[in-house]
Amino acid sequence: MEVVTAKSAGFCFGVIRAVDTVYELSSSEKRIYTYGPIIHNETVVDDLRSRGVGIVNSLEEIRCLDPADTVIVIRSHGVSEQIYDEIAGLGFEIVDTTCPFVKRIHDAVREASENGEEILILGSPEHPEVEGIMGWCHGPVQTLEDVESAKSYKPLTDRPVTLVSQTTFNHKKFEDIVEILISAEYNVNVMNTICNATLTRQNEAEELASRADVMIVIGGRHSSNTRKLYDICAARCEHTYFIETLDDLNLEVPKSVRLVGITAGASTPQNLIEEVQKEWKN
Repeated sequence: MEVVTAKSAGFCFGVIRAVDTVYELSSSEKRIYTYGPIIHNETVVDDLRSRGVGIVNSLEEIRCLDPADTVIVIRSHGVSEQIYDEIAGLGFEIVDTTCPFVKRIHDAVREASENGEEILILGSPEHPEVEGIMGWCHGPVQTLEDVESAKSYKPLTDRPVTLVSQTTFNHKKFEDIVEILISAEYNVNVMNTICNATLTRQNEAEELASRADVMIVIGGRHSSNTRKLYDICAARCEHTYFIETLDDLNLEVPKSVRLVGITAGASTPQNLIEEVQKEWKN
């Protein structure tokens, strides 16, 4: 049996940057809080918690803290302009680890909306990255999550529309939605803001799943980009499994397995990927 791990599996640049920053801050004498879990991976979050790093999930929680000795870390997903400004206005020191690719979207939608354009975001409206992007729009904004919603989409105004996407959006779905909107002859300025790491990871996962007998996708249950990887792999490989830890590896797989493929989301630590790979090889 051959075990192949996708080269791009695991932490992306933005996650590495954010996680490393919080680990460095954890040795500080100040109290460190991340706005939301720094990544969607319970193992990493629990380890940081053991080092004294707390989590706040709302401005109400932040208002209960003392700004004199507290640092608030903005995670790689980013936050809305209003949340950022209020935290700063309360006098807290902010360490902003918003992914540069996400920050580029913030700047783009702010500029476009200030120029009078309507904004359309492809992504899950409940995802923190999309919530943050919406919070930098200074005018009409809508979100689209799938092809079906694109078919019924109507602009809110007669203004030009600037389209952006969640950085981890499914690339094939992005192309399908754009095709629908162009066919409808809407005045849309398309900005493909899916990051290169996401595109590479999705393409590698699809290629590997197309030739694997079993496909293992590792990541947090609440990780949007991992869920997209699972969907891509499941469409190519019948025996695709979503696991979060080694405890989930008690799987019912076909007896005759020649190739096991492994990929992982952007919030999955390298040591976990290696442990899963070793477990299969044994």
